[in-house]
Amino acid sequence: MAELRAVLLDLGNTLIYFDGNWPDVFARADQALLAELHKTGVSINAEQFLAEFRNRLNAYYEQRESEFIEYTTSYVLQTLLTEWGSPPLPEESLRAALREMYAVSQEYWLPEPEAIPVLETLLGRGLRLGLVSNAADDADVQTLVDKAALRPYFDVILSSAACGIRKPNPRIFRLALEPLGVTPDSAVMVGDTLGADILGAHNAGLRSVWITRRADTPANHDHEDTIEPDAAIATLGELPDLIAAWEREK
Repeated sequence: MAELRAVLLDLGNTLIYFDGNWPDVFARADQALLAELHKTGVSINAEQFLAEFRNRLNAYYEQRESEFIEYTTSYVLQTLLTEWGSPPLPEESLRAALREMYAVSQEYWLPEPEAIPVLETLLGRGLRLGLVSNAADDADVQTLVDKAALRPYFDVILSSAACGIRKPNPRIFRLALEPLGVTPDSAVMVGDTLGADILGAHNAGLRSVWITRRADTPANHDHEDTIEPDAAIATLGELPDLIAAWEREK
């Protein structure tokens, strides 16, 4: 086993968690989006447009799970507006609308209580840290990182929205490792999703750690018998001891 030099971590349900009711949050977020669109002069049937917007997002979300290509929320929104006869929105107006939409859900994402102590411990041991997140909007990821005060701990923060490819595509892991100057066999991926974090790590030649505290999802249940992590821990707080145990086994 090669010496461990870098740790890549997922964001949602690994370093931060959602403490809200998604249907209610989506409803409020859609209204915030619509209000900002109206400020730009976009005139649409609100109820029909929002229903189609959510349907289109859900369809793209399903598609990206098999293609591992990221369709951003910006792309979905601009495409739908064009289909509804609206002139293309300037990028600044599009970003403003999405910023208002994501601001609603951002209120409910909270840092795991052990996140920063664990990151400080890993850095103190000389490990380099990277964050790799599957997400449809890079600006949302960056805001969540700053809201949780995580940025100072990471040399790399990479979202699928920014690079166009999603975990488990091995390329996104290699893109994260390149600026760290670390080979895959010297790195570990830590996350809550078997089909993205764990399978992706194995495809890219990294070790993997599955965090199970928030992993009780249909997607994970589908893969429990077919995707096996190198290690499983209940909480992020157990990660430093696990890595220390690996180092003692060398």
